[in-house]
Amino acid sequence: MDEREQLQQRIFDLTSYLTSPVSEYGDWKVIKCYESYLIGAPMPYNVNELHEKRQAWRDEIDRLKEQIKELDAQPQTARIYE
Repeated sequence: MDEREQLQQRIFDLTSYLTSPVSEYGDWKVIKCYESYLIGAPMPYNVNELHEKRQAWRDEIDRLKEQIKELDAQPQTARIYE
């Protein structure tokens, strides 16, 4: 697997962590917190921790996408010899 494929795989993994119904910090927990908020119930999860972890993943995804752009901008020969 080349560097670009590794970056893409990591983006896929992080995106899966955000959306997976079994992820400790998945969308489903955000939805449960929102439902609780709407009905005035206590938060079922630590919202600050949930937000921090999810934001860290999104930030990493953004960094990885930038790395892919930088790789794509390199001449083909420069990538071969790295």
